[in-house]
Amino acid sequence: MTRKERYKEVIEYFTKAMPEAETELNFENTYQLLVAVILSAQCTDKRVNMTTPALFQKYPNLDRLSKAEYDDVFDLIKSISFPGNKSRHLIGMAQMVMEKFGGTIPMTVEELVQLPGVGRKTANVITSVIDNQPNMAVDTHVFRVSARIGLTVNAKTPLATEQQLVSFVPTDLVYKFHHWLILHGRYTCLARKPKCTECGLTQICKYYNKTIKAEGMKSQGV
Repeated sequence: MTRKERYKEVIEYFTKAMPEAETELNFENTYQLLVAVILSAQCTDKRVNMTTPALFQKYPNLDRLSKAEYDDVFDLIKSISFPGNKSRHLIGMAQMVMEKFGGTIPMTVEELVQLPGVGRKTANVITSVIDNQPNMAVDTHVFRVSARIGLTVNAKTPLATEQQLVSFVPTDLVYKFHHWLILHGRYTCLARKPKCTECGLTQICKYYNKTIKAEGMKSQGV
């Protein structure tokens, strides 16, 4: 099977199995999504969703957040991983948007990555979710799942993974493909114990056919 054929099979599967794939972070506008994604670094979406309501109640917009005191923000997000750095990032992000971008969150990757706490992955999430731009956000799930299935080959970095995926995924599906891989990695293709018996991609998955299936045949003496 060629990689092009493998991508075709994956797209057909997810289009049927997960037609409405989207982020599991709760948000009502671009500001809330940006804050939530910054907080989600090395933290679960569930924990972020438990934390953001109180944060948004006290800081409902960028202007309010830009004037926040570090200790106040820290107290609201202290249950999140790395609350110290993230408190500084949130305040710094809000201040830069207000001062450099006139209070409007920019919608290009090149501009977004200038903001404190915003790396390429976060910028890709914002532009793809808010604006459906064909930008592929690569987190640990996307990195792992794309390699296991065989969508990427020898991609050693998130950027290499992003570039390979974007080169094969149709432009109009890039924004959704990211969510497909994240959700598949979060609930089925787990890091330590992938649930291959529950997966509909085993027939074309390189990992399954080279590792799981091969081990099963070996144990049966085949």
